[in-house]
Amino acid sequence: MPVANKTVRQSVSLPARVARRVKSLAQTSKTSANRVIVELIESGLDAREQEKERFFYLADRLARSRDADEQKRLKEELARMTFGE
Repeated sequence: MPVANKTVRQSVSLPARVARRVKSLAQTSKTSANRVIVELIESGLDAREQEKERFFYLADRLARSRDADEQKRLKEELARMTFGE
């Protein structure tokens, strides 16, 4: 039996500047602020998943690499992903 795609009502407080930006995006796209917030959250979740996949791809390349220069570059990229900078 297929599972219905249920929605769950949540309450969130946004900082005033974020709320203004959301409202502006909603007006520009002629949609509701709620729809904009959902789309932004979905985008963020997708981006996080892609970042995770990229991390594992780079870690796998590092494990397989025999080239010292490539290993150094991959380590630096993984460090940036993990610690920023």
